[in-house]
Order: sequence, then structure tokens, then C-alpha cells
Amino acid sequence: MQQSSMKKSIWPSAVKGSIIAPPSKSAAQRAIAIASIANGMSEIVKPGTSDDVLSLILVCRSLGADLSFSGNSLFVRGGFRPAHQTLNCGESGLCLRMFAGIVSLFDTTISITGSGTLLHRPLSPIQKALESMGVTYETNSGKLPIIIRGPIRGKTLHIDASETSQILSGILIASVLANSDIEIRVSKPKSKPYIDLTIEIMEHFGVTVEREGYDALVIKNEQSYKATNYTVEGDWSGSAFILVAGAVNGAVSVHNLKTDSKQADRRILDALILAGAKVHIKEDVVLTEKTQLHSFNFDATDCPDLFPPLVVLAANCKGESRISGTERLRTKESDRLVSLINIFKKMGVNIRAGQNTMFIEGGTTKGATVDAHNDHRIAMAAATAALSASGPVHIEDADAVTKSYPGFFTDLDIIKTNKQL
Repeated sequence: MQQSSMKKSIWPSAVKGSIIAPPSKSAAQRAIAIASIANGMSEIVKPGTSDDVLSLILVCRSLGADLSFSGNSLFVRGGFRPAHQTLNCGESGLCLRMFAGIVSLFDTTISITGSGTLLHRPLSPIQKALESMGVTYETNSGKLPIIIRGPIRGKTLHIDASETSQILSGILIASVLANSDIEIRVSKPKSKPYIDLTIEIMEHFGVTVEREGYDALVIKNEQSYKATNYTVEGDWSGSAFILVAGAVNGAVSVHNLKTDSKQADRRILDALILAGAKVHIKEDVVLTEKTQLHSFNFDATDCPDLFPPLVVLAANCKGESRISGTERLRTKESDRLVSLINIFKKMGVNIRAGQNTMFIEGGTTKGATVDAHNDHRIAMAAATAALSASGPVHIEDADAVTKSYPGFFTDLDIIKTNKQL
């Protein structure tokens, strides 16, 4: 992927209008990976064309699956044929961690690399998981590329999921390829909703996971994935910025949001309600309206991607808000704790970091020039904050949004010009 360099200027503006939620890249990537293992042809409807999804498609092709777009659908003819090769995950952390788990099931040697920010992200969670499974590996001083030599040893695996659940998701997805039943013992699971999402999509493709909460997961060997059709649900992570925009400076509705979704970031609704925003839900449509907002306390440990829109929300609240779970922010596309403090300081918002907690003093946001540090969610946070600022916000590296939400600035323009569906 190309390094981002676009500069975007967002002027203060009230918002009013409707958009359709972008596809969930979390659901799309899981469904595409599973369809690539299943025998036969599957149709993934509305997978989107975010950078992360396109990177995962290239990885699945490298492993022998046949994938092609037709209209709004991705057709996947499954059948992995792993050989000694290199897989490039682009800048997708989910792709890297999922496929580190997936390829560990194969009796072969595979190298995984990436580009951009992914090259600098630590591999310690992956290393811990591979070691616990008896899989050998080599890294570049703890960074990419990583060379993995499978297969796993033993029928019972012990996975530490305290830093991420994404490796666990990869092992769950590939476990049907093992030569025996697999039992996974999980310690300190984080991002539990994403474990649920993985299991839900596995079940859609015909594989059942027997479970005792999140501590013990069993996958019976006699199962196999069945090729089928899967429609990707709307993305709560990207939509959170639009919903916050409505709550702080107007009224917006977002369509195609599954309100009983397993996505962790559905909890943006809880935060909005805690802050006193007007939230209306009808079937798959969520409407937010501006009202008097007050400070709130929120635990984002299981939904760390919500920190950027939550900071925008808190900056527009009266009083000091507290968001806990900051330990999950250090190894994202940027060090999001540092990035959020720095860009909002430039916009006149006082943020301080305590032990695993961020404190945000609400007030008036001012115009500024900020650097998104090639982080899609930082770029979206700056743009959303600009809507209620006292002057324009100029964002460097604004095209980082293509990683997860290529249509973000188009949707932002729609709600700024009062367009209705």
C-alpha cells in the first residue's frame, strides 16, 4: 500500500442527513478467510474495498483460493494449498494475527510480512501464542517478517489473549484443518465480542464451537466449512464517528447497522446515552441528535477502537470524562494514546493520561493543523472534531481512512449538505 500523504481541510459545520454504514471489515475479513478454506464457491455480499480487506484477499489468493469481485459481491472458491512462500498483509493487523494462527496449523514454512505501520508493530502477542502451541518461528528482532514453521503440537492449546483476541480468532478459524479435535484454553481474554463474532461467522459456514464461556473452546475434527452466501453487516467502528457527529453538532441517521451485532464497537450507543445524547433506534437505523452533553465514565477495554470517537464526544461534553483501557492503545497503527493527546492539545482540548485511564476536559475545540500519523481512526477523529470547532482543522495523512472506511469523507460531505437517503 502507498504511504498516505493527502492533506484534508474540514470546516466547522452543522450536520443533518443520512448515510448507509460502511461494511464491517472485521466481519468481512473473517468471512473471506473462512470461505477461502471451505470447499466450493461462496458469495460474500458487500465486503467493501478497504485497504485491509484487499490485503486479506491477496493473502488468500497466495494460499491458493480463487477470489474475484462481481458488482457488490466477492466470489470465493475455497481450497488452501499452502507451500513455502511469503504472505503480505499490507497494513492489516487483523490479517497478520489471524493468518499467523491459520498457517500454524499447516505442516509447512510460511513467511508473513507487511508494509507501512505494520512493519513497526510488535509481534510479542503472536510469539507468545506460537510458543504455547509448540510452533517454531523467526522474526526480525521482534518485528516483521515472521517465518512460521507448523504444525501445532498437541490437542490442547493454551492461548494468552490478554493483548489481543485476533490470534485466537485465526486458530479458531483454522482448527477444523487439524488432524484431531482441538481444545483451546484461553487466559485473560480481551475483546471478547470479537471472539463471539468469529464463532458466529464460523457457525454460519457450518462449524460449531463447543464452549465454556471464553475459557475453554472445543472444535471437533469431523466438521468442515460449507460454501455458502454471507452478507457483511454494517460497521459500527466507522459509523461511531458519524453517530458522534450527530450527537455533537446536528442530527444524523445511519442505516444498515445490526443493533444486536457481536461487534465490540456497538457499545458506542452506551457511551452516547451516558453522555446524554439523544439516540433513537428503529430496526437497522440509528439516529443521533445534538443536545446538552455531560461528562461520562466509560470502560473501553474490550472496544479500544472506540477511543478516537469517544474522545471527540468527551471534548464536546461539559466537565471531565474518564475513559479506561488505554493500555490497549499503544500498539495500534500509531501510539493512539500519544496521538490523541497531541492532536487534541493542538485543538485546545486538555487530555491527560493516568494509570490505564484517559481524562478529557470538555470545552471549546479550536481549529488547528494536525498530523494523523498515517492512522485511519486518528484522521477520522480529527475530521469529526472539526465539525464543532471554532475554526477549520487541517489534517495531514488524511487518506489513511482508506484502511477501513474509504468513503468516510464522502459520507461526511453528505451529512454536511443535508442529504437524505
